[in-house]
Amino acid sequence: MDNFHSDQQPSPPLTERLRNLLQAGATQLLNTPQEILEQIEQHSFAMDSRKVAAEDPVVVASTRRAIRSGIVQWAAAIIDNPGAPVIGELTADMVNNAKELARRDAMDIMFNATQSAQNSIWQIWMQIVFTLSEDPNELRDLISLSSRSIAAFTEHGMRQITEIMQAEREQQLRGTHLDRRQVVTALLEGENIPGHQVQQRLSYSLEQQHHAAIIWSEEAEPVLAKLEQAAKALGKAAQSERLLNVMVNAATFWVWVNGDQRINRQTLHAALRKLPGIRIAIGSSGFGLEGFRSAHLDAINTQRVPGRLHSSAQVISFDEVRLISLMTQDLEASKQFVKQTLGELARANRDLRTSLYTYLACGCNAAAAAEVLHTHRNTLLRRLQRAEDLLPQPLHENRIHIAAALELLNWTQGDR
Repeated sequence: MDNFHSDQQPSPPLTERLRNLLQAGATQLLNTPQEILEQIEQHSFAMDSRKVAAEDPVVVASTRRAIRSGIVQWAAAIIDNPGAPVIGELTADMVNNAKELARRDAMDIMFNATQSAQNSIWQIWMQIVFTLSEDPNELRDLISLSSRSIAAFTEHGMRQITEIMQAEREQQLRGTHLDRRQVVTALLEGENIPGHQVQQRLSYSLEQQHHAAIIWSEEAEPVLAKLEQAAKALGKAAQSERLLNVMVNAATFWVWVNGDQRINRQTLHAALRKLPGIRIAIGSSGFGLEGFRSAHLDAINTQRVPGRLHSSAQVISFDEVRLISLMTQDLEASKQFVKQTLGELARANRDLRTSLYTYLACGCNAAAAAEVLHTHRNTLLRRLQRAEDLLPQPLHENRIHIAAALELLNWTQGDR
C-alpha cells in the first residue's frame, strides 16, 4: 500500500523499547473515542460503492462491524504479543457479510471499504505514534514495524474474504446455471415451452436473431469468472447488452447473444488476449427458436474442428471452418491434397505461404494484400514469385485448390 514501507526494506530489530511502544500505541488505539471510530466507518465506503451500500442498511451495518472488529483484533494482538505476526479470525458477521455481497455481485464494496478504512486507521495510528516518542530513529523503526504488521494483517484477512466470496459466487452461479441448463436442454431437444415461460426463466427472448457460441477452457482448473468475462466480451463484440450464458460443466459455457449486429472480431480477439486459456467457437446466426437451435449446433461443429486439427486458435467461427470441416473428414486424404497441391511450398518459410494466402484472399490484388500485410508492394511481389517457384503447377492454373490447401495449413500448422 502507498502509505506503508516496502517489504524490500529490512525489518528493524524488535527491541524491548519498540515492544513497549507498540503496546502503548495499540492501547491508545483500542481506547479511541467512539466518534472517531464512527468517522472511520463513515469514510469506509468508496464513492463508487456508496449508492449500492446506502440502499441496504444491513450491508452498511455489517460492513462497519467488520471494520471495527478488525481494528480490535489487531490492537489486542499487538498488546498481547507486540511484533509477532497478527493472524486475524473472521467473525460470523464478516463471513455472512462477504457471502451477501457476493450474492449481490457487489464484492467491490468490501474491498473498497477495507482500503478506505485502512487509510483512515493509518492516519490515526500516525497521530498516536508521534505521541509516543520524539526520537527520530525510534519513530522510523516504530512506523516500519507497524506498517508491515497492519499490511500483513489486512492482506491475510482479505485473502480469506476473497476465498469465501469466490466460493459463494460460484455456488450461486452453479445454481442459476442448473435451472438455465434444464430449460435450454429442453428447447434444444425439441420441447415446445411457452415463450413467456422461457423469457421468465432465462431472461432472454427467443423471438429475435441469435448468435450462438461455445466458450471453454482446456486448463486443469478453469475459473468460472474467466468464462463469464469471455461471455460478456462476446456480448460487447456483438453490441448486445442482453445475453444468455449456460454453464454446461466447470469448463464450458453455452452462450447466445442478439444477432442483429455482426460480431466485431477485432474487439473479441483483443478481449480474449487478456484471458489466456479461454477459447470461443462461434456458430452461425438464426432467428427464433429454430435459429436458436441451428446456431448452437453450428457452434458445436465449429468447436470440434480445432480439436481435430490440434489448432491453438482462440476464436474460431463457423464461417471460417465450414470448408475446413468438410475437407478434414478424412485427415490422410487432406494431407495428400496439401502435399500434391503445394509441393515444396508446404514446407517452406511461413512468410511465403502467408503472403500467397493473403494475395489470394484479396482477389489477387497485390496492393491490397501489401496493405493487409503491412509490407511494401515490391517485397510482396518478390515473395509471391518465390512461392510460385515452389508450386508444382503455375498459380494461375490452380488458384482455387492452392487457396484451399493454404487454408488447411492455416489450421493444421498454425499459419493463421
